Amino acid sequence: MTPSEQPQTSRPRGIGSGWYPVLLGGSAAAIAVHLAVDSHVAAFVTMTIIVGATLAMIAVGVRTHRPAHPLPWYLLSGSAVLFATGTTLRDIGDHAVHPLDDAFTLLGYLGVGLAALIWLWPRQVHGDYDLLLDSALIGLGALLASWTFLISPILQSTATGLDALLAATYPVLDALLLTLVAHSMATSTRAETSLWLLHAGLVAVLLGDLGYSLETAGATVFGREVLLAPLLAAYATVGAAALHPTMTALGTPRRIHPHHSRQRASLIAIALIVASLVPVVGSSLRPLDRVVVSSLFGLLLIGMLVRSERAIVRSARSERRAQYQADHDILTGLLNRAALLRALRQRGEQWAEQPISLLFIDLDGFKRVNDSYGHAVGDELISTAAGRIRRVARHEDVVTRYGGDEFVVLARLARPEAAVLAERLLGAFVRPFGLSAGEIPITASVGVACVGPRSSDTDVHGLLRDADAAMYHAKQYSLGYAFHDDVRHTPPGTERRIWRTAARSASPAV
Repeated sequence: MTPSEQPQTSRPRGIGSGWYPVLLGGSAAAIAVHLAVDSHVAAFVTMTIIVGATLAMIAVGVRTHRPAHPLPWYLLSGSAVLFATGTTLRDIGDHAVHPLDDAFTLLGYLGVGLAALIWLWPRQVHGDYDLLLDSALIGLGALLASWTFLISPILQSTATGLDALLAATYPVLDALLLTLVAHSMATSTRAETSLWLLHAGLVAVLLGDLGYSLETAGATVFGREVLLAPLLAAYATVGAAALHPTMTALGTPRRIHPHHSRQRASLIAIALIVASLVPVVGSSLRPLDRVVVSSLFGLLLIGMLVRSERAIVRSARSERRAQYQADHDILTGLLNRAALLRALRQRGEQWAEQPISLLFIDLDGFKRVNDSYGHAVGDELISTAAGRIRRVARHEDVVTRYGGDEFVVLARLARPEAAVLAERLLGAFVRPFGLSAGEIPITASVGVACVGPRSSDTDVHGLLRDADAAMYHAKQYSLGYAFHDDVRHTPPGTERRIWRTAARSASPAV
């Protein structure tokens, strides 16, 4: 089959990257015209053009890329129409349609919130609530600042109860929207261009609402053109996000690293700094405001204490995990060579003036198994052998994987008890190993080095050296096990030379 005849996998194609500056630049030019021309007609025409272009871009993006979950994009399309309708009614309508414009705008908020929840739901980390806690802290900080600087002044300056309620609703919704944005930013990656465009659009909405709230509270006057510009920019960025190929990744499960909290910590710090400004204006707060601010402050402080406690627990858990990995062999779970070298020093008082025995165990024929069946089977054999050795040794004994197919048992035993332990260790290898490659018979050789009632300066390196030499002696003469003291004084005796054969028929399986 020639390359031209090979089947081609169809991939959704997006518009060329050169079109994004054109689209965003054209939207910026339309917004500039809107800012320059103070006319209701010009505002309506600009709004219609940009919203129509946004709906068209979302439709093209969904049809081209075919995301697995297109519902959020449809919700954003509906929200764009609702926001535009509410804004138009607010700007060109009279007071008779005033509740109606808020109704359209609030429904637009509902659509944006539902879309965000659908996209964020697969990113939740079960059993780990640090992300949700951090996002809630950011939202509480934003709500505290909103109440102090926006909601309370709005409630005091707005005449009727319904108008006050509707005007105060927007800062609360903006605090919730900021919480969703912060949570999304903390769980996103740099490669998700579509998501970052959506973030930019939502931030633009928040800025526009902030301007409206400040104007309603009587803090400043921006003008209709300035307040409408962020919303127009939000429409344009949402449309560009729909055209980017990464829009298909939104709403899909992903690997989240909840412990990487630098992004969230910076936002929390900003929220706390803003919250610290509340006492500055506290003298002008009414009793109701003081109750609300105190409650929000209390929740914020409780959340920070919970976050600090979880951080301390997580840090302690990480330290324990790091210490475990530093002291243990990954394959077998036994202690490693470094932990063995520290064992006598760590058990100094407990093992003082006690006889010590070190048993050095080496598997016979392990290289042949590794060469014949591969390293995976070799690792399986090492792991199974470590389990048998661990079951034979006592709980207080130090059992380590010294390296490769070599194991060490360090125990408070005199020579007679060490001989019994050596025989039990050899008995553990009588039964063949049932591995994935089949049953494989493996024996072992054990070298034993003993020292009498010891002082605190007994050298582990000396015991290792002596036991290693005794192990090679036992392996060379097929003794099964040998003591270092006997290697230099006694020739290999026939009793221990035939022990391994006899043990195969007499020792129980381990």
